[in-house]
Amino acid sequence: MEITAALVKELRDLSGAGMMDCKRALQDTDGDVAKAFELLREKGIASAAKRAGRAANQGLVESYIHFNNTVGTIVEVNCETDFVANTDEFKQLAKDLALHIASPAAPRFVSRDEIPTDVLESERRIFEMQAKEMGKPDNVVPNIVEGKMKAFYEQTVLLDQPYVKDDSKTIQQLLDEVGAKVGEKVVVRRFTRYKLGEESE
Repeated sequence: MEITAALVKELRDLSGAGMMDCKRALQDTDGDVAKAFELLREKGIASAAKRAGRAANQGLVESYIHFNNTVGTIVEVNCETDFVANTDEFKQLAKDLALHIASPAAPRFVSRDEIPTDVLESERRIFEMQAKEMGKPDNVVPNIVEGKMKAFYEQTVLLDQPYVKDDSKTIQQLLDEVGAKVGEKVVVRRFTRYKLGEESE
């Protein structure tokens, strides 16, 4: 199949990857844009990693109130320019993140870096004790603990959680995808979740 300039442009707009990378991916997938985008996701994430050092001081504060008025969230999502902050793509991302935080996923932290050391140490100790009480050999206990820590991160850390609208990707992967499309660093700065009768997270 002939790889047209229009196909390459479509994939570039979707992925944020370079022209030659897009052309190669399309050649490898017989011009299938969806398959080519999947091939480029790693490259899209790589380009997001390159943007990691850039400042993201623009963005939006978005809120969500559940229909029964018992759960509400406020989230600050940042990008590099007000131009991107005003795009439909970015606005939708902020809305989706506010919805996700209000969902039963109920994250407590934006990233792993925010978890207090004493909380992490306490969780590790508990998981080690549980593994030993189950009679697991000492050499497999660390692997069990790491598996349980991964589950703990998915339960409590926003960036590690499966996205509520598409659980085939994490919130971090969602941010990387949007970042690749808009060509800017996209980050969640902070959030607050309110649930009726509970202290806010």
